[in-house]
Amino acid sequence: MGRPHDREWSNRDVSVTLRDGFGRGIEYLRISVTDRCNFRCLYCMPLSGLEWLPKSDILSYEEIAAVVGELAPLGLRRLRITGGEPTLRPDLERLIGMLRSIPEIEDISLSTNGARLPALARLFAGAGLDRVNMSVDSLRPERIKAISRRTTDFDPIAAAKAAEEAGLSPIKINVVVMRGINDDEVCDFARLTLEHEWHVRFIELMPVGEMRELTWDHVVPADEILHRLETVAPIAPAPGPERGNGPARYFAFSGAHGTVGVITPMSHTYCGSCNRVRLTADGRLRTCLFGDEETDLRTPLREGLPLEPFFRSALASKPEEHHLLQMSVGGLRALSQVGG
Repeated sequence: MGRPHDREWSNRDVSVTLRDGFGRGIEYLRISVTDRCNFRCLYCMPLSGLEWLPKSDILSYEEIAAVVGELAPLGLRRLRITGGEPTLRPDLERLIGMLRSIPEIEDISLSTNGARLPALARLFAGAGLDRVNMSVDSLRPERIKAISRRTTDFDPIAAAKAAEEAGLSPIKINVVVMRGINDDEVCDFARLTLEHEWHVRFIELMPVGEMRELTWDHVVPADEILHRLETVAPIAPAPGPERGNGPARYFAFSGAHGTVGVITPMSHTYCGSCNRVRLTADGRLRTCLFGDEETDLRTPLREGLPLEPFFRSALASKPEEHHLLQMSVGGLRALSQVGG
């Protein structure tokens, strides 16, 4: 479905003036709009939740748009709205519209658990959202409840179809693979790509903070996942979806409408090509998901100071690679704190 804001996706060279100390161009910002979530997924948030941020600490939509508006002329081109669960933030379509109005921004995506997509997909699309990534860790109703640790009737297939019908494509479905918990569904997820133009990406589990009851024993390496997929049908390397920012390697079954991908933070790091930074819900710039460095942007923003010097200083300290393999997670208690 076409939308008035649709623009031709371009691979043109863009002058990127935002570079870190290793020469990597930074053009992608992940924006957390809330630390709250309606799920308590095993690998993402403690069952009891976290100590929620005070409302006064959370950036307003106008403040988020101001940050992006200052950085976009310097080379920022791609945005992802995350949480917690971003669809819990009221009137999220208003932020989407504000970000869509910034001329330099080419792509706006949303990471969501999908539970509210059937009700909101068309509203978001009309506001200017380009596409969605859904986090789905099971196709089985009872297992969805067990992994999310919530009583829910969430139907991930219906949610993906709602996003597709609203024109929010390419549809990407992210599956965190956990040995002994959901790894027996890998092939079921992959078969979805035979009939649907969806892109299923399998993510290696990242044991983080208070989620460390999930250990290395639960990690299923990408090479093992790909070997299992070969039992469905032969697969071969494939180009990724037309629009994408991430580190996935893509494959496809012969004749399939979609692709399968693997994201490998544990077995094969991809830090050398990192083009992203993260803005937390309370206005801190985090230059590495698992790094220790954070820069307060909220204070200078509210004081009316230019943000460029703070942003460039943060980029200068962006680490060359994460230290997740050494179980150093930069003070994170849960992935939900920074939107993954």
